[in-house]
Amino acid sequence: MASFVDRVVLHVSGGNGGHGCVSVHREKFKPLGGPDGGNGGNGGDVILRVDPQVTTLLEYHHSPHRHAGNGGPGMGDWRGGKAGETLVLSVPEGTVVKDRDGALLADLVEPGAEFIAAAGGIGGLGNSSLASQRRKAPGFALLGVEGDQRDIVLELKSIADVALVGFPSAGKSSLIAAMSAARPKIADYPFTTLVPNLGVVQAGDVRFTIADVPGLIEGASEGKGLGHHFLRHVERCAAIVHVLDCGSLESDRDPLSDLDIIEGELERYAVDMAYGDGEVIPLNERPKIIALNKVDLPDGKDMAEFVRPDLEARGYRVFEVSATSHEGLRPLGFAMAELVQQAREKIEVSAPTVAPTVLRPCAVNESGFTIRREERNLEPLFRVRGEKPERWVKQTDFENEEAIGYLADRLAKLGVETELFKMGAKPGDTVVIGDDGGVVFDWEPTMAAGAELLASPRGTDIRIADTGARPTRAQKREEQQDRRDARAATRAELEAERKAGIWTDSSQRRQEERLGAVERDFGDDEDLV
Repeated sequence: MASFVDRVVLHVSGGNGGHGCVSVHREKFKPLGGPDGGNGGNGGDVILRVDPQVTTLLEYHHSPHRHAGNGGPGMGDWRGGKAGETLVLSVPEGTVVKDRDGALLADLVEPGAEFIAAAGGIGGLGNSSLASQRRKAPGFALLGVEGDQRDIVLELKSIADVALVGFPSAGKSSLIAAMSAARPKIADYPFTTLVPNLGVVQAGDVRFTIADVPGLIEGASEGKGLGHHFLRHVERCAAIVHVLDCGSLESDRDPLSDLDIIEGELERYAVDMAYGDGEVIPLNERPKIIALNKVDLPDGKDMAEFVRPDLEARGYRVFEVSATSHEGLRPLGFAMAELVQQAREKIEVSAPTVAPTVLRPCAVNESGFTIRREERNLEPLFRVRGEKPERWVKQTDFENEEAIGYLADRLAKLGVETELFKMGAKPGDTVVIGDDGGVVFDWEPTMAAGAELLASPRGTDIRIADTGARPTRAQKREEQQDRRDARAATRAELEAERKAGIWTDSSQRRQEERLGAVERDFGDDEDLV
């Protein structure tokens, strides 16, 4: 069973907002109590918070789905719904948050640092909050909005000042145990260390941390061994210490070839350039020193003296050490502290690059939405995108006619209908609000805005209720033309009778009856206005 996990995919979702309440106040001797429906509560957020006591992402490896609390629905008597419970997830120091595409979302380093991984949805307004001077008793309420849902990738990158790299069984864990209070697992077989180990070292006035990268062999940057999984823990280190095994019993290995192989792996490893302040230095360009380990062995001492001139000729600072006898550990510790101190001074001296704060007020003609013309099945389609229109659609109860009319009034007030006219939309064209899963409807700009000015019972809207029976403008024009043609035909018939000399009372009555029939069938022209 895994005991250390440094990369997980987390599925998080914020709490849903509670629905608003539709209620009318009822009390003795108060026949017109007015609306008293309360607002729904907001959903809870999912927050990532750095906890120094947490050292692994193992908990989220076993339980990757996390959901915050939902907001409660509003109630009558102006009682609002309870807010959803916020879910706080503790993560280790050095956790990097990315999305599925690898884009950096947050770099959590400092203890207590927080990142909202998924925001909760807002609660819907009750009918008491929707009441106005014109709409005194709304028969609807707004629905709560669902919380954000997203998949995030958590990567743990150890926060250490110095990284110990080398082949398995080179003595990296033994060095950490000898130089600090850390007690990693140590054995006489390769790949004993399966997780990065951290230790705190005190050298004079400088305190720093060291970490080892387990399982680094040839081909680690391509996925061989364990180094491919743990090389990310070296990315935050200011310096690298090559631990070379001078007492190896393998005939095909020597310190110089081991150094060349490890250097090649560090050079081929692609450092994540998305995080960090300022420029991220590749691993092969960072300060390095050499630690020739196991000089307590007779063969180890001879091997160290043999390869030391070649290493110094390459420009490396070389230290002969022994994790068993503690020989040379003090000079090695002060050399590490010197590199760490130089890196810290460089960070302190370089002024932080802070972009100036620019306050940009919203333009007076800022609409807050966009409309894009598309084609679907050779027919025009107009897609409306914007934070407000999409949120309003989610808050609308489409089973309530008054709520639909309220949405139409809000969209008209925002200027959506005017913009559709400008883009050449015609009655009957398809309009979509949102993405591919948005609300689709056929646009018919025949509804007069202002449902509060129309006399209709609560929860209904005569503009919506009569939609099926209301003729369109094209139908009205056609009926008006038919009416004109019928009157013209009647007048032509009367004119023919007059010219034929038919001037009797019976013929005059027939004329009146014919005109009356036309009026009964088609009505008066004033009805079309």
